[in-house]
Amino acid sequence: MTTTNSFAGRGKGVVIGGAAAVVLLSGVVGGVAGSVAGGAAAPAPSSSLASTVAGTCDAVQVAGAALPAIVTVSVSVSKGDESGVGSGVIVRADGHIMTNNHVISAAADGGSIKVLFSGGNSAPATLVGRDPLADIAVLKVDAAKDVPNITLGDSGAVKVGQPVVALGAPLGLSSTVTSGIVSALGRNVPVPSDNNSTAILVGAIQTDASINPGNSGGALVDCSGKLIGINTAIATVPSEDGAGGGGSVGIGFAVPINLAASVANQLIDNGKVAYPYFGVSAAPIPPSAAERFGVENGLYLQAVVANGPAAKAGLAAGDVITHIDGQVAADTGVLSAIAVTRKAGDKVRVTYVRGTKTATTTLTLGTQP
Repeated sequence: MTTTNSFAGRGKGVVIGGAAAVVLLSGVVGGVAGSVAGGAAAPAPSSSLASTVAGTCDAVQVAGAALPAIVTVSVSVSKGDESGVGSGVIVRADGHIMTNNHVISAAADGGSIKVLFSGGNSAPATLVGRDPLADIAVLKVDAAKDVPNITLGDSGAVKVGQPVVALGAPLGLSSTVTSGIVSALGRNVPVPSDNNSTAILVGAIQTDASINPGNSGGALVDCSGKLIGINTAIATVPSEDGAGGGGSVGIGFAVPINLAASVANQLIDNGKVAYPYFGVSAAPIPPSAAERFGVENGLYLQAVVANGPAAKAGLAAGDVITHIDGQVAADTGVLSAIAVTRKAGDKVRVTYVRGTKTATTTLTLGTQP
């Protein structure tokens, strides 16, 4: 999408279920911080790691196989002072590292990025590319020889209830390992993104493995040590004063690796991600105005690009979209979800209100101009 597909922003926490808020997992340096030094690269994952005991992974063997590919990511934005800590996963032996966009976004327009390896050595990293919409970024470290990299799994084969292991640097504590299960699949979780926009963790994997601030960009792996997701956000229960609890309550979300890897590969190959194009600028209708438009909720089209996909489908500025492919268009997250999961040429059904009349049209997604 381009700037003509502008979305209304959200605050730091996004309310889900009326009681919990989803917060991103990048950490702020201070309080607890540490690193784990020493340790040689462990052998690559083997089928022997797939054995489970009482429904759990053999976390010792999984950690031994996966930890060499997990890094701690530190971001400095001015005067060399560290301003944030997250996690990353080495996905290519040449030194390409996958992480979350929100982990490194503060340094995207200046500043520096450094990674700490599980063996205790550190190195500067360059930003290859980032995608705020999917909250994925790729870093690169110069490697004189191949570095340990993780084996990618298949998030499409993940099952609810299967045991998993999370690895990363919660609160700056490098090489931390926790375990749990896949609690649910297919969660579409809105989270804050760049410039007060909203990113959507599309089809996110929900897990009860303990993950906390600093785990962002880290690995969620199966019992064979294969990467199935990038840990990105957690749900927190607000305190009595309305502030977020900030810690794990057993509800975490990871970007599925099939999506994350597709985004990362495009960033490595092209420096950007090609998303389909709607050709609209839209904003959610506030509840106070919904009755005036005769809808419960919807997306108000502030502008429609001439000869763009929306215009060709018959949509015009002032229309109110109520449903897209059967999904309620309560906020711009529904547009983000379609952009992340669809491609140019795909058709989507759009129901909209114009004046007092409701109509449905078919919109063919276009390519970015």
